[in-house]
Amino acid sequence: MEEQTGTAILHEMKRQSEISAEPEVRQGGNHFRLNGPIDVDAIVMAAAGPVVGGP
Repeated sequence: MEEQTGTAILHEMKRQSEISAEPEVRQGGNHFRLNGPIDVDAIVMAAAGPVVGGP
């Protein structure tokens, strides 16, 4: 479940960076760096999905 949750969070951050000039997401292994504003509610929903069995 940890891997699914981490993957969901990373995908959401990348999605946000694709629809806006900010934030910038960089990944290196199990670590990632985020520069810029993020929609925290969207990150929380992305993390909750795998926990409750959502998409």
